[in-house]
Amino acid sequence: MDSTLIEIVEVGPRDGLQSESRVLPTAAKVEFIQRLAAAGLPRIEVASFVNPKRVPQMADAEDVLAALRSTNTAARFVGLVLNRRGFDRAQAAGCAEVGMVIAATESFSQRNQGCSVDDGITAWLEIASAAKAAGIRAQITLSTAFGCPFEGEVAPAQVVALAERLAEGNPHEIAIADTIGVAVPGQVTQLFAALRAALPRIRWRAHFHNTRNTGLANAYAAVQAGVRALDASCGGIGGCPFAPAATGNIPTEDLIYMLHRMDMDTGVDLPALLDTSRWLQQTLEHTVPGMLVKAGLFPAPRKNA
Repeated sequence: MDSTLIEIVEVGPRDGLQSESRVLPTAAKVEFIQRLAAAGLPRIEVASFVNPKRVPQMADAEDVLAALRSTNTAARFVGLVLNRRGFDRAQAAGCAEVGMVIAATESFSQRNQGCSVDDGITAWLEIASAAKAAGIRAQITLSTAFGCPFEGEVAPAQVVALAERLAEGNPHEIAIADTIGVAVPGQVTQLFAALRAALPRIRWRAHFHNTRNTGLANAYAAVQAGVRALDASCGGIGGCPFAPAATGNIPTEDLIYMLHRMDMDTGVDLPALLDTSRWLQQTLEHTVPGMLVKAGLFPAPRKNA
């Protein structure tokens, strides 16, 4: 991959909306996704195939995928799964790519996914094999990789050891997630250096939350460490509903503004994405955490004479 090309994985329709107090109608979700695709986002998390009683905002996953089948776009739609049942649902719905999540700590794994870390890894390896047989791309996220709300600091060696086990499933990539937003750039640099040394052939992705206002700084540190794929959420909405005080993700438009001003390419139409952030505020009926939607672009786009 070109060293200046950064792939943005848009997680707003899944990770973003799952934390909203109100449930958006399916039609609004589909319009949101279509707007993101039209702005040039190459990969979009569109649904979560999990228990609707635990995450009611994602109860219409199959309906969303069905409505998107007629969308003429180059964007790749991703479904989140946590177990084999979720994978089977995603496969039946026509997902071309599935993402799974494994926690780095036992406490978070039990509370977030209802299983041990070992059981989660076993499920991942089974799903990775089934996905390969079905021609579905499978990738895996290692959550709470920098800190756990129940166990505190997470040692880099622990994350590396888990990543080595996950790599046995030959994932498209492994994402390292700061689920509760505690990381700082020095930790990001250190962890990705250790991961790349241990698993030099793995493609890495980073997922940062902006809980303590370090999300963009951490994204920059990840890019400097060689990461070429970053998660972000339109408007900065979202956060893990099972992690105390885990506020929003990095705002996609803020991240892309930074990268473009650094002469890095994302392939995303930033003005179109900013329009989508404004639309999102109106649709959700509240302001979003992102800053660019408040301040606007710089330099300001020229108006036609």
